[in-house]
Amino acid sequence: MSALLALALLLLAAPVAAQTAVAPPRALLVAWHEEPARIDRARALLEAAVAAEPTPEALVELSRVWFLTGDFRARADGERVAAYERGSEAASRAIAAAPRSDQAHLWYAINTGRLAELRGLVRAAALLSRIREESETVLRLNPSNVEGLILAGGIAAEAPGWLGGDRNRAEALFKRAIDADPHQTAGRLELARLYLATRRWRAAERELQRIVDEPSPTDLPRWTMRDLPRARALLAELSDRGRVTSPPPESP
Repeated sequence: MSALLALALLLLAAPVAAQTAVAPPRALLVAWHEEPARIDRARALLEAAVAAEPTPEALVELSRVWFLTGDFRARADGERVAAYERGSEAASRAIAAAPRSDQAHLWYAINTGRLAELRGLVRAAALLSRIREESETVLRLNPSNVEGLILAGGIAAEAPGWLGGDRNRAEALFKRAIDADPHQTAGRLELARLYLATRRWRAAERELQRIVDEPSPTDLPRWTMRDLPRARALLAELSDRGRVTSPPPESP
């Protein structure tokens, strides 16, 4: 076999090897809500894959699973901080290896955003400009990145005006995310929260009820563990305060 042919075969095999490395942990995460310890097993598989060959794809997946660890497996703030730091580190390595990977920039921003939430206002302000830069990079690389649209909308909704907050822009970004993927309930929940903050009770009720009634959520574990319970709680609160006329029905 010629050296040129061997090199060509090696280059063709590299993406296949990367897919093979991330396939088992991805399979574990499809329905992790049924057994949250699957997050831990997926993380162990990805740590081993990255140790053997730190491909951008494996690093991005590892960053995502560290985020899930911080959100759903950590038991105290110290554990959460450590998880999000590891998630940011993995994403940073992915960015260094693949600067045009919108997913690498996305998970760097998401993990760093969680760190900002935990570290308090002063340190959060210091991180916010970096998070916003990464968010803008995600949408520049891929304007249709649904999670990137939700992230950018969240920044615009939550940041004070002097740090770039803009609720009108936030609403437009959330609606773009929903138009791109109507079954991604995270964006719908953020839109509902924005409506609540601006006292648009009926609009909030409509979006929250759509979350409760969602027949095929894009992210089934997140819908089950976070979006559905939050939507039900917010609907009940609206009802208790007399903002809507009836309590939310129970889903079957």
